[in-house]
Amino acid sequence: MGSVEVYILGQKYTIKGDAPEQYIRKLASYVDEKLKEVHSSIPNITPVKASILVALNIADELFRIKNENESLTKFIKDKTNTLTALFD
Repeated sequence: MGSVEVYILGQKYTIKGDAPEQYIRKLASYVDEKLKEVHSSIPNITPVKASILVALNIADELFRIKNENESLTKFIKDKTNTLTALFD
């Protein structure tokens, strides 16, 4: 397990984990970018409130992608069943 130092909103964080350093840096950069977006649209927001908004936005992205993935998986299964039935 390694550790990587990253900066989010100017704060230094040491992240420990098994993921590659570049991946951890990419995640930290994404979170930093999202937090900066919130701070630019709501300048006086506290860091805690900004973090909660960003967490909710990222959770929304995740849920949308999961739903899209489930829909695509169902579509592929349905098409596979249709094509398989043609061979029977």
